[in-house]
Amino acid sequence: MKEIRQNLYEGMYVISATLSDDARNKAFEKIRNGITQRDGEILKTHDQGRRRLAYEIDGHREGYYYILYFNLKPSGIAELWQEYHLHEDLIRFITLRAENVMEKIEFKALEEQQ
Repeated sequence: MKEIRQNLYEGMYVISATLSDDARNKAFEKIRNGITQRDGEILKTHDQGRRRLAYEIDGHREGYYYILYFNLKPSGIAELWQEYHLHEDLIRFITLRAENVMEKIEFKALEEQQ
């Protein structure tokens, strides 16, 4: 029987800034649980905090940014995406295959618009 290999992925998630801390943590935990329930393994979490969005998305001007590095079977990604589209507190997300886990991530500050 052929063993299905897990790939390394990098996921970025932007959660609504209008949520309370408790609600935001529950929303992020729902994302993490979606990965682990599909036999995935979360390797690294980067909490990038509250940031201004580059442009307004569905009335949101700010969001909380999280970056996750995780291992998962490729078939699980499509299932996660379907779940993410139903997640009302998740403003945006992207999932990419990664070559390695970044130990430190820094964003440059957006210049203030006049």
